Amino acid sequence: MATFNLKINGKAKQVEADPNTPMLWVLRDTLGLVGTKYGCGIAACGACTIHVDGTAMRSCQMPISKVRDQSITTIEGLSENGTHPVQQAWLKHDVPQCGYCQAGQIMSAASLLNDNSNPSDADIDTAMNGNICRCGTYTRIKAAIKTAAKG
Repeated sequence: MATFNLKINGKAKQVEADPNTPMLWVLRDTLGLVGTKYGCGIAACGACTIHVDGTAMRSCQMPISKVRDQSITTIEGLSENGTHPVQQAWLKHDVPQCGYCQAGQIMSAASLLNDNSNPSDADIDTAMNGNICRCGTYTRIKAAIKTAAKG
């Protein structure tokens, strides 16, 4: 076990964990931030997406030892009350069905828009590649990203 000083959603957190523990489990089991979901465990589905210094990353394969001084943002930290433009666009376009993948989808979309405020369809496809939605809401996801980019 080791002690890690982390910055999660703008707050300092001290965590004791094995250095190889994936951030997903630190977030969910240690810190109680359960918005980040477990999907596949091999960083292929996107359900566990968080921001590390503003970049979308898969937390299921990221050991806590790799995040040392970086700032972590989870879906809970994207906005306190669901007012982030991507979250608002998600509601406007009625994106979620089962909702399981949505936190990861939203985090990937928000990261894209942080880097590119006017993404093309190809940019969206590239950024969202690897975020799997079993319900197939991809058309609404793309429309919501375009709406969030405008607003």
